[in-house]
Formats: sequence, C-alpha cells, structure tokens
Amino acid sequence: MKLTVIGLAVGLVLGVTAAWGGFGAMAIVALMGALGALVGRFLDGQLDLSAFGAGTRDRGPR
Repeated sequence: MKLTVIGLAVGLVLGVTAAWGGFGAMAIVALMGALGALVGRFLDGQLDLSAFGAGTRDRGPR
C-alpha cells in the first residue's frame, strides 16, 4: 500500500476523531484528509517542495 493512501487514511481518522459531530465536521475531515494525503505524497517522493526554498538560494550577489 502506498504511503499516500496510508496518509490519507490517517488524516481522515484524525479528522473524524477531532470533529466528532456537527456541520463543521465535514470541513475538518476534508482538511485533515487533504493534509494526510499531502504528507503521504511527500513521503512517497511524489511531492517536490524544493521550489519554495529555492527563491533565496538562486539569487547571486547584488
């Protein structure tokens, strides 16, 4: 099983646990599921976050 699927499942379980009921539960579960999927994709090596830190390193001296 890919880590993305495991991350999604963990995020959904955490979301359900954190938001045991109410209308806001749907939004919290969706947010936690998306966060879990992103973490899983990062751990699988399918998500490249190097672009966020490259802005300051690519600049030469002024």
